[in-house]
Amino acid sequence: MMSSTNEEDPFLQVQADVLAQLSQTRPLFTSYLRIRSLTTSPTNPELVAALKELESSLSSLTDDLADLVESVQAVQSDPYKYGLEIEEVSRRKRLVDEVGNEVEDMRDELKKQISQGPGGPGTRNGKSTNNTFDEPRREDGEDNYAGFEQQQQLHMMAEQDQQLDGVFRTVGNLRQQADDMGRELEEQAGMLDQVDSLTDRVGGRLQTGLKTMGTVIRKNEDGLSSCCIALLIFVLILLLILVLVL
Repeated sequence: MMSSTNEEDPFLQVQADVLAQLSQTRPLFTSYLRIRSLTTSPTNPELVAALKELESSLSSLTDDLADLVESVQAVQSDPYKYGLEIEEVSRRKRLVDEVGNEVEDMRDELKKQISQGPGGPGTRNGKSTNNTFDEPRREDGEDNYAGFEQQQQLHMMAEQDQQLDGVFRTVGNLRQQADDMGRELEEQAGMLDQVDSLTDRVGGRLQTGLKTMGTVIRKNEDGLSSCCIALLIFVLILLLILVLVL
C-alpha cells in the first residue's frame, strides 16, 4: 500500500530526494567546518574545494526544498481535497520547517566564513594582514564545529523520537485492530453456537416428524391389507352363491 502511495504522490518522491540530498550534505558541511577550523589560510585549496562542493549541494537541496514548501502551502487550505489527513499535512509542514532551518543554519555558517574571508575583517586587498589565522579564530572555528556536531546529534535524536512516536502509534493502531478482531471473532463464535443449537433443535423435530410419519404409514398399510382380505372373502362368497344358484 505504501509503495503505491509513494508512486502516486509527487511530494513523497521529492521528500525522498531531499532527505537523501540532506544526508549527503551533512558530512560535506561537517568536513567543511573541520577543514576551516584547522586551516591557516582562507585561500587554502582544500577549504575552497570543500566550500564549493558544499555550496553546490546546498543549492540543489534548496531548489528541491522550495518544491516541497509550495506543495505544503497548496494542500494546507483543503487537505481532504487532495486525499490527505490533517496529521499528514502537519507532518509534512514540520519536515519542511526542520529541513529549512537546518539548511539556513548551514548558510549562516557559510556567511560567517565569507565575512571573515577575503575583503572581510582582518584582510587587506584579499590578503590576510597576518601570516596565519590568529588563535581566537581557530578556537571559534573549533567551537562552531563542536556546536554544530551537538546540534546535529540533537536533531538526529529528535528525528528518532518522532520515528519512535510513529512506531508507537502504529503499534497502538494494530493493537486496537487486534482487539476489534477478537471481539468480532467472539461475536461470530456466539452466533455459530446459536446456529448449532437451532440446527440441533430442528434436527430433533425432523426426526420426530419422520418417526410419526413412519408410524402413520405402517398403520395405514395394516388397515389396507385388512380391507383387501375382507373384499376377497366377500367376492369368494358371492361367487359360491352364484354357482349354487345357477
